[in-house]
Amino acid sequence: MERIKLDGVIVVDKPEGWTSHDVVGKLRRIAKTKKVGHMGTLDPIATGVLPLVIGRATRLAQFYTRSDKIYEGLVRFGWSTTTYDRAGDPTSPKTEVTIDAGDLDPLLERFRGEFLQTPPQVSAKKVEGRRAYELARKSVVVELEPVKIHVYELTILGINGADVLLRAHCSGGTYMRSIAHDLGQLLGCGAHLQELRRVLSGEFEIGQARTIAQLESLAADDRLLDALVPAAQMVPGFPSVFVDDLTATQIRNGRNFPASPFRSQPASRFVKAVTREGELVAIGEAVLPNLYHPTVVL
Repeated sequence: MERIKLDGVIVVDKPEGWTSHDVVGKLRRIAKTKKVGHMGTLDPIATGVLPLVIGRATRLAQFYTRSDKIYEGLVRFGWSTTTYDRAGDPTSPKTEVTIDAGDLDPLLERFRGEFLQTPPQVSAKKVEGRRAYELARKSVVVELEPVKIHVYELTILGINGADVLLRAHCSGGTYMRSIAHDLGQLLGCGAHLQELRRVLSGEFEIGQARTIAQLESLAADDRLLDALVPAAQMVPGFPSVFVDDLTATQIRNGRNFPASPFRSQPASRFVKAVTREGELVAIGEAVLPNLYHPTVVL
């Protein structure tokens, strides 16, 4: 029996303690393919939505580099750490504090909207070709450039003594660890990120996420396809243009293709060329009004 090709996204509920690369390696073994990649890392202490591209859909990862995220993070006030989260060593004396919403909420306003954020020293940012966390392990202090981010929502979900549960809707590249650390500095007591759960990344949400155990069970029953978001459903912001078999063949050979203005948004820079059977053929980029060049071909 011919094995069904997996081309699309499998959303994993990443377990705590695993790196994103660990999850990629596990899915490669489960799906029996090396063509698996992630679309943005999650720290080892974090859990939740980790979309993994699989098969030919790995070519679409480039369109997700700055996808919006929604996090629920538990911030513990009382001391700061080297990594800005619980995995680091304390960098301030541990103090007993009780957080009051009336004191904290006005400070959150500083972290709403668009602003420059300095990434943590222990981060995946590259410095002269090296990951910042690699240099930090060797006690090399590096100057990381502030990055422009946008926090659309930052709200308090609950307070329990020194622990504050925050919900943040933010642009890609935002570090919740940095927000936790900076809040602690503003309150003068220090703070770090105790727990983090990502509930949305781009269009992928926690309701779609499967645990590793669930994926192993599906694979054992030859039902891994049940967990797949097909490639044609990816990048939903790109309008779909339906093409016949002849046009699909021409697109795969690099030929430009037309898109009726009635089928796609006139000002759309990218469109998806999709067969009547629902297979994604290519992503086309506008070269003329209603004429597209296949820039990514599946």
